[in-house]
Amino acid sequence: MTPARPRTRPAALAAALASALLLVLTSALPAAAAPAPTRYGAQVPITSRAATPVDTHGQLRVCGTKLCDRHGTPVQLRGMSTHGTQWYAQCLTDASLDALAHDWRADVLRVSTYVQEGGYETDPAHFTALADRLIRQASDRGLYVIVDWHMLEPGDPMANLDRARTFFTDIASRHKDRVNVLYEIANEPSGVSWSRIKDYAERIIPVIRAADPDAPVLVGTRAWSSFGVSESADESEVVNDPVDASNIMYTFHFYAASHRDEYLAALSRAADRIPVFVTEFGTQNYAGDGADDFPMARRYLDLMARKQISWVNWNFSDDHRSGAVFQPGTCAGDGPWTGTASLKPAGVWIRDRIRTPDGSRGA
Repeated sequence: MTPARPRTRPAALAAALASALLLVLTSALPAAAAPAPTRYGAQVPITSRAATPVDTHGQLRVCGTKLCDRHGTPVQLRGMSTHGTQWYAQCLTDASLDALAHDWRADVLRVSTYVQEGGYETDPAHFTALADRLIRQASDRGLYVIVDWHMLEPGDPMANLDRARTFFTDIASRHKDRVNVLYEIANEPSGVSWSRIKDYAERIIPVIRAADPDAPVLVGTRAWSSFGVSESADESEVVNDPVDASNIMYTFHFYAASHRDEYLAALSRAADRIPVFVTEFGTQNYAGDGADDFPMARRYLDLMARKQISWVNWNFSDDHRSGAVFQPGTCAGDGPWTGTASLKPAGVWIRDRIRTPDGSRGA
């Protein structure tokens, strides 16, 4: 004898019918739109600053001896330079650049495309594409970008004139509509006269201006961008014979453990006469290695804060030298990128300088 089927309770039957009706109705509705990605990369919201540097300042231009924003107000950019992208591209990821923008609160990334030493000359298409990618990644995070033509050896920029024309034509054409790009046309000229460097600049600047007429251009100076001090000259040769172009700045590089009062004084004098951008410096010796001299570096940073000289530190990688901010192995391990656990002493120090409003707090 088959047992009688149990009766369904009225309340349970009503609940089942209601659930079925709800399923039918909701399945007919369009799917909810996914949250729109942030403009600043890798779905990372801006939580550490009210606005990005580019949101705040817009198109930069040179006004007198200063770098000014779209309102004509002098600004001081502070940030980091990559190492050579032929060696350390693995250090430049969405996560590491998020950290630079949001945790470090940098304003600017300098993208260093070496010409020699296994760089651009070996594969122009590859290194142009790599620079292009990094410019886009930094731009997505609201950072300014310095496109650094990192010529070092040979020291005569004319040796790479044709390559520079090709590279800057390509990059400026791709990014002509951006307001956040600056062009550094010769990293560290050496062993040549200022007139030779000036001639090079006056040939390359029109190449950039043909595509991007509004971007500031940064011109390297004699003797590894020391205003000639490292070759027994000084800033007067640039002051007395400037490049025939507008909206340009002159670059100065220093390494605190090697470049002492004579260099600091030249920087101070030059900044009162011509527009200066410190596109590379370190707290170590001129090789970016050895013991950190934080007190001397602090003197430079105090001067640059007073005179609103923008600066970029060397370098955002995990190279074994003391000037690379990350401990060896950080890049291969994909971080950690935020905080200070992966940083060398120079990294801890420079991160704090960037995060501090005037860039000069601390020892």
